[in-house]
Amino acid sequence: MKTTALNHIHKALGAKMVPYAGFEMPVQYEGVNIEHQNVREHLGVFDVSHMGEFIVSGPNAVALLQKISSNDVSTLTDGKAQYAYMPNDKGGVVDDLIIYRFTAEKYLLVVNASNIEKDWAWIEKQNKGIDAELRNVSDDYSLLAIQGPKAVEAMQQLTDVNLSEIKFYHFVVGTFAGIDNVIISATGYTGSGGFEIYFKNDNAESIWNKVFEAGKDFNIKPIGLAARDTLRLEMGFCLYGNDIDETTSPIEAGLSWITKFTKDFVNAENLKKEKEEGPKRRLIAFELTERGIPRKDYLITDENDNEIGIVTSGTMSPSTGKAIGLGYVNTPLHKQGSKIFIKIRKKNIPATIVKLPFYKK
Repeated sequence: MKTTALNHIHKALGAKMVPYAGFEMPVQYEGVNIEHQNVREHLGVFDVSHMGEFIVSGPNAVALLQKISSNDVSTLTDGKAQYAYMPNDKGGVVDDLIIYRFTAEKYLLVVNASNIEKDWAWIEKQNKGIDAELRNVSDDYSLLAIQGPKAVEAMQQLTDVNLSEIKFYHFVVGTFAGIDNVIISATGYTGSGGFEIYFKNDNAESIWNKVFEAGKDFNIKPIGLAARDTLRLEMGFCLYGNDIDETTSPIEAGLSWITKFTKDFVNAENLKKEKEEGPKRRLIAFELTERGIPRKDYLITDENDNEIGIVTSGTMSPSTGKAIGLGYVNTPLHKQGSKIFIKIRKKNIPATIVKLPFYKK
């Protein structure tokens, strides 16, 4: 099992360590609810160094990215990032990712940890005949997500970069915690603001310590992957392996907003046809109206106990106190306000389809 450069620090802090995407990762420190609320109200730091990083460069970089990405890379400018997915040729999703533009000929792709090898092989395959320059730097870089409403104020002590001026999905390369060439990105998967910072592994312990020193007056805490999951679910953000995968249609998953048919890309023709005709099922958000907790793969039924779908993500929301979930249901049973049922231990628990996000500031 792989480890991040901060593995020994997590163990010293008493984190519960679990296998995740081939890495030994901290799932929680004090407890999911405490960590979750600390990010919503104060400041939390996630070690997400298990994520993958690929550099795509050279005069043919854009040609490759336009082919593999659902989104339109040509709309990016230097210092801007873009959420996208890579469609496969069978109607599903290879992975979702963030694309960062440094220059017209240099881009960083950040992919999910569980998909690093698969994604790399897919991109290399699509690059045949295009010949963009590719580098897999996943093993060289660490990544911290510094999230929460106090992130700007606390972290400003560590850099001359004006953090308050970095817009959402923009980034700056600058000096941070005394280290040069740190990528400071106003991105994250929590819905509570903050930054994701990328740096070489050699600097991981130094930066971690300085981040916690700078955050000590802001109630900073280390946060595990369990709270990362509850935070992203409250926002309705898709998790690869749960809500999207090689078999799920991005149109069904509600990812049309990052599917740009103004250019050609892998499987574009079929996805466009699906969007025009309407998908057979749709990803919906729901809240239980009686006691119970929905979990992945629980069945969704109608009032007559007919199976109409399946849960892909579910939890008890720490912020709202409600049992929430995402799942696919047959079209046209996806309308907001509709009553559905989640089969929990052979009981049908009523739920209502709601609008995302579950958590509203």
